Amino acid sequence: MLRYRKRTWRIHDAERDQWVERGLRYGENPDQEAALYELVEGNLVLGDCKFIEPGKGLVSSLREEDLLQFGKHPGKINLTDVDSALNILKYLMDKPAACIIKHNNPCGVAQAENLPEAYERAFMADRIAAFGGCVALNRPVDRTTAELLARSYLEVVAAPEYEEGSLEVLGRWKNLRIIRIDRIDRLAEYADRRFVDFKALMDGGLILQQSFLNRVRSKEDLKPAVAYHKGVEYRIAREPTEREVEDMIFGWAVEQGVTSNSVIFVKDRSTVAIGTGEQDRVGVVEIAIFKAYTKYADRLAFTSYGVPYKTLEEEVREGRRPASQKEEIDERVREDRGGLKGAVMVSDGFFPFRDGVDVAIREGITAILQPGGSERDHESILACNEASPPVAMAFTGQRAFRH
Repeated sequence: MLRYRKRTWRIHDAERDQWVERGLRYGENPDQEAALYELVEGNLVLGDCKFIEPGKGLVSSLREEDLLQFGKHPGKINLTDVDSALNILKYLMDKPAACIIKHNNPCGVAQAENLPEAYERAFMADRIAAFGGCVALNRPVDRTTAELLARSYLEVVAAPEYEEGSLEVLGRWKNLRIIRIDRIDRLAEYADRRFVDFKALMDGGLILQQSFLNRVRSKEDLKPAVAYHKGVEYRIAREPTEREVEDMIFGWAVEQGVTSNSVIFVKDRSTVAIGTGEQDRVGVVEIAIFKAYTKYADRLAFTSYGVPYKTLEEEVREGRRPASQKEEIDERVREDRGGLKGAVMVSDGFFPFRDGVDVAIREGITAILQPGGSERDHESILACNEASPPVAMAFTGQRAFRH
């Protein structure tokens, strides 16, 4: 027998000057009612997989005192975005990390030696998409990080704790949901825990599955890129460097939160571009490359001149800004290939043809991580070996689709 508790919170209604009981604001859209439930008793087992035991909840166990600022009280999307971020961060607890989620997909994820740098790198990876996003952090928010967070409009900030002075800074945004989740500092304990994943069908049926378990968390978990075709062995010519291995492991962790069919580009433990949910593999590579160029141009315009690239473009066209500023940025974007030079490409599924690999290699990537297992793996290996200099490749041996 499973027993759940509906989670509601007492919220002060400023207009009516009274306390009211509220659950989720709404579901995925305003005309969809929704509710949050926490498991309080019982369990459900599927093979060697079971629900997280009662008393170990994360998002589902939020209390009133954990919602440090309600803003517009949370809806379904706010909480599922937090949950998606935690599903990535649970593999990235070795260093300070920041994950920005938008519509249940990461738009920027980064690790660094300190939290302000991690957030700044995640934000600048896709400053455009981060607007109105959900930020989850795996370390307590200090005042410096709070100042960075408060520069732009966000829907949600979730962290294990908030240090002195940080709440006052974040409180400048009255509609921001500020959430404290006690167990974020223990997320690594959830990395090996499978849970029962439900999918409800339109006819009332249910599909149950065990949740995905990331098996690639260290260099030793990587598999050599080797394939056999018509009796001939094809082996990658160059093994990844230590830096490339780090980016592979980081990128595979980020892939756990990306809607498939996807590829992401990673450099120095930070996302460069994330291509999500495409139907064909070469198409998603091309989209991710386009996003890399677009976001890199915007980043340069913002850091150099304090305006988005689109604004700079418009002001140049109207004669309110010298054309040399846009030309300078465009030239740098071309030279740096949208920040892709030296990046690692990570794919959640194998490459059925070498075209996606060829497209990425032309942009200057140096290494690729993919599951392997295609009948044409030998073609992807040849593409890497034929590159000048050769591109490294490793296999994960597992697919990471997320629908």
